[in-house]
Amino acid sequence: MATKQTELLIPVKKQRSLPGNFSFPAKANLISSRDVDLLPLTQLATDLKTRLKIKASVNFNATGNGNVVLQRSPVIKKKEAYRLTITKDNINLMASTDQGMYYGIQTLRDLTTIHGRTIPCCQIDDFPDFKRRAIYFDVARGRVPKIDTVKELIERLSRWKINELQLYIKNTFTWAKHPAIGKGFSQYTPEDILEIQAYCKLHYISFVPSLATLSHNELTLQLPEYANLAELPGYNGWEGGTMLCPTDPKSFKLTKELHDEFFPLFESTDINLCCDEPWELGQGRSKRTADRIGRGQVYLNFLLKLHKNCEKLGKRMNIWGDIVLKYPELLKDMPKDVVMLNWDYETNGSLIPRTKEFVDAELPVMACPGTGSWQTHGTRLQNAIGNVSNFARTAKKYNIEGILNTDWGDFGHRNPLGVSLHGYAHGAAHSWHTKGVDDNNFTKTFAAHFFNDDGKTAEAITTLGNISTQASTNPHILYHLLVEPAKLPVTRFIKRFNPVPIVAHYPAHYNNHIDTVDIDKLQAVISSLSDKSLWPEPDKNLPEFEQLALADYRLATSMDTLAAERGILGVAYRLKSPLPKTEYTQWADAMDNLMLGFQGLWELRYLPSRLKDNLRLMRMAASEYRQIGK
Repeated sequence: MATKQTELLIPVKKQRSLPGNFSFPAKANLISSRDVDLLPLTQLATDLKTRLKIKASVNFNATGNGNVVLQRSPVIKKKEAYRLTITKDNINLMASTDQGMYYGIQTLRDLTTIHGRTIPCCQIDDFPDFKRRAIYFDVARGRVPKIDTVKELIERLSRWKINELQLYIKNTFTWAKHPAIGKGFSQYTPEDILEIQAYCKLHYISFVPSLATLSHNELTLQLPEYANLAELPGYNGWEGGTMLCPTDPKSFKLTKELHDEFFPLFESTDINLCCDEPWELGQGRSKRTADRIGRGQVYLNFLLKLHKNCEKLGKRMNIWGDIVLKYPELLKDMPKDVVMLNWDYETNGSLIPRTKEFVDAELPVMACPGTGSWQTHGTRLQNAIGNVSNFARTAKKYNIEGILNTDWGDFGHRNPLGVSLHGYAHGAAHSWHTKGVDDNNFTKTFAAHFFNDDGKTAEAITTLGNISTQASTNPHILYHLLVEPAKLPVTRFIKRFNPVPIVAHYPAHYNNHIDTVDIDKLQAVISSLSDKSLWPEPDKNLPEFEQLALADYRLATSMDTLAAERGILGVAYRLKSPLPKTEYTQWADAMDNLMLGFQGLWELRYLPSRLKDNLRLMRMAASEYRQIGK
């Protein structure tokens, strides 16, 4: 056991020391009176065997003596609470519910990670700050994880005491009544949804559906059979724009049919209808109505129809809160059971304190920070830590329902899952006990627990996580520089890739980053990331999921390095600087190698949807520099 740190990754509420130490014997007996505890006890037994070479047996005996004894007790009042008492003689875990017992065992597992065979005696009384502790993963714009990948993620999230998972869906579902919507995308079937849900239930996670509604429908509106539903065709380069016309009855008819097919698959009462960023609202076919009653009222009228359908389905409607805050006069008319998902992804985001407006309106609220991983390869680490921390403190202040920590996949989702896991864990820690989180040392604690790291991996995570800030005032510059063409104009480049959503979403992004490059800053990026010893060799005993997460970090490092190099070469090309042409061909060769690793890691854990689009962009970038180098 290489780890030397002494902090729990997910902090506990109360812990007091008791005299002495408890030591696991070579053969440990784990006791419970209920077979529902088999899963977490098996997790503990596996940890003891693989890391500490202790042979542990699981037995179900109401009165038996054991080294670890689980007891149901009405003394523990809260649903998810537990009391863990470690004495010289044994370990006793009490909870009143199966879920509380599960979480107590997760804490015990972490104590064995920290201390090994011998654990200092103590008593822990623990329970969460928030009822809902959720992770939000975008499977709509790039990476669609395989079912086994989702299951492995669920296991990690539940260990961090996350109790809700949302997957953002647009076209990545097999719609029976509207099959054209998912054509060309990797899709989850109803059977897949039910399989994920069943696995979530085993680990006390609520599987909550999230479906693009009203807005972010650019992919559907490109299809000829749905083009007539568009609010403003041609908006932002999309043939059908990005949103349905909210005043067209056919728009609601389509929406209802999708909802009626999708949402009944889920046992969760909560459903996320999104309804965020309707950029064209009141500017196209609904303009006449909007001019008469106001854009906000047009939006609210559509929401009220959705709400009525939610009631019929027996579901509680959740929506992103950005438009309601834009038109705060809507608050008084919002149904009081609609959960407002207040999102802001900056450390000092202006919407964070506006949580109070939802609370004052007596609406249920979720705080929605982000991992800072999208439109970057290596995350915006410090911004994400500050964003989650500030949002969590605000959430605790107003005693709201919970925290939904978001992880998006804008522009093809090149950002890998492994790099987001730090953000997931940090959000989980704040969701459970926000005052107990040491933000300054969290990365060290995460790397020690998750990668069995003695400090070097934590340093590398920090270095990579700070690169986006080091590169430019634009934190997304490296993500776009990796594939942005150096040749101008780029009209043919854009046209060639339509209707691929990676490019068509914001064509201007592929025309302006090289012009903003600071060469000195990009050279500093290359210097910081090019050290071959930056990432230490991983512990060979790590599970495959953790090994692949480290591979993701290495891939992100390579992508940021190549992006910085491409930016410098792009500036030289545009300024007609006399650089050796071999530098362009060498970069193209390096990109070819990167693509092999990118494809390999993708294919291990994700379905093929959008992989070819990303590779096409990379291949185009390599081809351009190979031509320049001729």
